[in-house]
Amino acid sequence: MLGLKLPSDPRWVALVQSNISEVLTDHAWCEQKAASNAISLIVSYPEYPDLVQEMLRISKEELSHFELVHDKIKLRGFTLGRERKDEYVNDLYSFMKKGQGRSIALVDRLLFAAMIEARSCERFKLLSEKIDDVELREFYRELMISEAGHYTVFIGFARKYATGIDVEHRWQEWLDYESSLMNKYSRKETIHG
Repeated sequence: MLGLKLPSDPRWVALVQSNISEVLTDHAWCEQKAASNAISLIVSYPEYPDLVQEMLRISKEELSHFELVHDKIKLRGFTLGRERKDEYVNDLYSFMKKGQGRSIALVDRLLFAAMIEARSCERFKLLSEKIDDVELREFYRELMISEAGHYTVFIGFARKYATGIDVEHRWQEWLDYESSLMNKYSRKETIHG
């Protein structure tokens, strides 16, 4: 379903397990950024009522995920660290089409969001299957399902609002670009690192 061309290096799970507090902090901030992205789409495209409605729902859900991760941090005696830059997201952002018209920008922003959700879903699936911590295994399984739903929403809106844009071709370009990045990642104890 996700179409990712290159899986995460399975050794990434060992990195995560070596520093759970770091990955939980990074994960919390990923959820906050996802909520902010949904809000930003509302601000940028208020003329699409169905998009606004769905982005309201997603922003609330992502913020509730932030709260869930923060609760995990507190329960384990950790403290939420400072926000980290997400190099993976910055690399994807550089691929987004800009300055080519409002419709093209909307479709690419939606595909950008879909790509992040797809990789997050794949990472959460890996954690739900491979991490030793049984509680976190179940936690990430539930979040994986949610991320898959978000991916579907973003792809669906890209297809709906594409006027004169071959969304399937552009999505394949995103998938190719993302796979070209993956040799840089799976080396840090972060969600996308």
